[in-house]
Amino acid sequence: MIYVDGFVLAVPADNKEAFREHASSLQPLFKEYGVARVVEAWGDDVPEGKVTDFRGAVQAKEDEVVVISWFEYPSREARQAATAKMRSDPRGAELGAASPFDGKRMILGGFTAIVEERADGAGGGGENGYTDGFVVPVPEDKRDAYREMAEKAAAMFREYGAVRVVEAWGDDVPLGKVTDFRRAVKAEDGENVVFSWIEWPSKAVRDEAWAKVMADPRMQPDHANMPFDGKRMFWGGFVPMIDTARADNG
Repeated sequence: MIYVDGFVLAVPADNKEAFREHASSLQPLFKEYGVARVVEAWGDDVPEGKVTDFRGAVQAKEDEVVVISWFEYPSREARQAATAKMRSDPRGAELGAASPFDGKRMILGGFTAIVEERADGAGGGGENGYTDGFVVPVPEDKRDAYREMAEKAAAMFREYGAVRVVEAWGDDVPLGKVTDFRRAVKAEDGENVVFSWIEWPSKAVRDEAWAKVMADPRMQPDHANMPFDGKRMFWGGFVPMIDTARADNG
């Protein structure tokens, strides 16, 4: 399965177009490095949580919007080769220094896909695509149970219109000086972090699908046997700004 670099960051709302332009300027370099797909998605429906949430994960300020982003690679080896090129290329360092957001509060990590369900013939999220993003703490010894649960859920999301579902298991998730993925979900000893997303053809399809999902008895949680702490999972809805798998590029 694919390998994923996942990112969550806070961008001042007034810098939306500056962020889009900055991210777009980096795409030729990422392609040169071997990144197969890049998605940058702007926060649209990002709720506050009682324990954790996307905004808290990156210490977002009142005037900031949360962005999720991911890079896809065909393999872990391809990601390692790309990372080495990025670190040694002065062009990337120069462009990175001009980022229109606080990089110190960005969280990032490398993840190995354990579930990847795609609708037949599906590419990106479509002209008006929409993405649900999730970050989940999962005990290391519950990996198989989590994957089994996620596979069943992915099949139902596809049944209700999702074009792609990916669940990716933490592989290279560093601790940060200010923020990081483990801190974001208040990970405990023996827990890993899962970075996942659902791609929809539109927000309308997504909203209709979630209403059906919540009413579907197959999706009712078995609280006694949940392979993760749902109170520390957080999620949100995002509008893709850049998606290199789409002809219009967002």
